Amino acid sequence: MSEQTPQAPQGSGLEAAGQNPVIETKSGMWGGASGSSDTSGYNGLTRLIEMPGDSNRPYGGWFDAVADRMAELVPGFSAGLTLVDRGEITFFVIPDKLLDLARALRDDEKLRFESCSCLTCVHYPQMSGKEMHVVYDMLSYTHNRRIRLEVALADAEDQHPHLPSVVPVYPHADWQEREAWDMFGVIFDGHPALTRILMPDDWQGHPQRKDYPLGGVPVEYKGAVVPPPDQRRSYN
Repeated sequence: MSEQTPQAPQGSGLEAAGQNPVIETKSGMWGGASGSSDTSGYNGLTRLIEMPGDSNRPYGGWFDAVADRMAELVPGFSAGLTLVDRGEITFFVIPDKLLDLARALRDDEKLRFESCSCLTCVHYPQMSGKEMHVVYDMLSYTHNRRIRLEVALADAEDQHPHLPSVVPVYPHADWQEREAWDMFGVIFDGHPALTRILMPDDWQGHPQRKDYPLGGVPVEYKGAVVPPPDQRRSYN
C-alpha cells in the first residue's frame, strides 16, 4: 500500500519573497545575457531567482520521523536547510557527513533507502562559495518513500570541487558519479575509476557547467550560413 505524500505546510517560509538568497537577476522574457537579443518586447522585465528558505517543522506525514531518525543516527549532518516543496523533501547535507548519512539511510531498518536512484549536479556560478550542488535522489523500496539529499560545494580555482564517493555504499552510483565528473567536473574521492563516460578521454572542460562556452560549428541551410551560438549577433 502506497503512503500518502505529505504536502508542504503553510508558513513554511517558502512563500516569503525578498528574504532568501538571490541566485540571479534575469532581464527580459528569456533571461538572456546578450544585451538587446530579446525580441519578445519584454526587455524591461526583471526577475529575481531566489534560493528557497528553510521549511519549518512540522514538515508533515512521515517526513518528520525520517528527519528525526537521520539526526539521531548522524548528528550534525544538516547544512542548516531543509526544504519541503510540492510534496517532496530535500535535506542539505554537510559534505563531510555525506558518507556516514548514506550508510545510515541504507542500513537502518526505520529508513531503508536501499537505492540512490539518481545522482546529478546543478551549477550556480552566481552563488559565491556554493557554486556546485550535487543532488542525490534516494528511494526506499521497503517503505515506498523518496527523499532528496543536496550538497553545496565551493567551486575550486581549477573548477574541480571534491566530494566523497558514495560508491562504497551504493555501487550502482558508479556510472552516475562518472557522468557528474564528465559533465560538471566534480571529483568524487574514493571512486574506483573516475573516468569520462560521455565525452572523449582527452576532452577539455565539462560541458554542462554554466560557464562552458557554447561553441559549435557553422551550419549551412539553403545557401545561408548560421554561425555558432556564441558568434551570433544581437538583434536590435
